[in-house]
Amino acid sequence: MATILIAEDMSALNNRMAAGLRRAGYNCDQAFTGEQALALAARKTFDLVLLDAALPGVNGTELLGKLPPDQPVLLVTGQADADHDCLVRPFTDGDLLTRTAEVLRRCGRGTTVFTFRDLVVDRNARQVRRAGRPVNLTPQEFALLEALVANPNLALSRERLLALAWGYNYEGETRTVDVHIQRLRRKLGLQREIQTVFKVGYRLNTRD
Repeated sequence: MATILIAEDMSALNNRMAAGLRRAGYNCDQAFTGEQALALAARKTFDLVLLDAALPGVNGTELLGKLPPDQPVLLVTGQADADHDCLVRPFTDGDLLTRTAEVLRRCGRGTTVFTFRDLVVDRNARQVRRAGRPVNLTPQEFALLEALVANPNLALSRERLLALAWGYNYEGETRTVDVHIQRLRRKLGLQREIQTVFKVGYRLNTRD
């Protein structure tokens, strides 16, 4: 799994981000100042740097110029910046994991293969195997599964799943999520693991 540097001076937010990423299987190092981030980046290679644009000391803008030119960076900021990949405050744990996975995938960093028990999901090849046997999913079923495996153990609302798997411009009813969830449970044998979260949506439970 990918190794991520979190450079954020607000300790509560830094710790929350680290906890969420570690639950999803990422390795995390934490820095609370620009100087700490530079020192860590000098002695270790990171697949992604989550960088607070307003770090004390060496600020985010200065730090960007000191990192290797091929270093993937996700800028944590209060306003989107067209020139950089951004995670805009306030954000949920789901937003954090989704944007992290997007940037890592686009940059070719970290693993694109999700393994859970005897289930293997190859997100690049868009193939699924269960107990070594291929499972045939429709493109939409795969997109929904990909949204779940990119956010393990997080409760995702139906609206969030629509946004991730169908696109923000999808105008269907949320009932279509329920239908596709039932198909995934049946095809993958994950009736217990793809859990219904009352009054919210669904979660892929990988802990039990």
